[in-house]
Amino acid sequence: MNLAPVTEAFGQDDQSWLGSEEGTDRAISITLDTSAFNAGLHYPDGYFRSGIILGQITATGLYGPYNAAAADGTETAAGLLLCAVGAPSATTTDVQGAMLWHGRVLLSKLPIAEGLNGGPDAGDAYAADLPQIRFDA
Repeated sequence: MNLAPVTEAFGQDDQSWLGSEEGTDRAISITLDTSAFNAGLHYPDGYFRSGIILGQITATGLYGPYNAAAADGTETAAGLLLCAVGAPSATTTDVQGAMLWHGRVLLSKLPIAEGLNGGPDAGDAYAADLPQIRFDA
């Protein structure tokens, strides 16, 4: 047994995309499929950024970035990653997270731009998938 102290450094999670605290107490526990994410876009600083729009991968039940053009389940938005989650060093390791499915979201503050996987799409299909979330500019 190793009882040596371990020091970890964490950056500040930018949750400015949350329009209110509504729903943050009702987030659900999920598992992210790390291999479904792009390191340069979704976790460039070593952690999955909160506010990424998520979809559930039909074949595995795990979650990946929302992609309106996909055909694997992630084309249907399921919620948003509520808190930043440290990314593993191996893309074969999946990690736990919390998903917001109810509340208010400020689109202009989301970490992923419109049209990119994990960001809103121009057709607003994500909003229709998430009737419990109010999306504001």
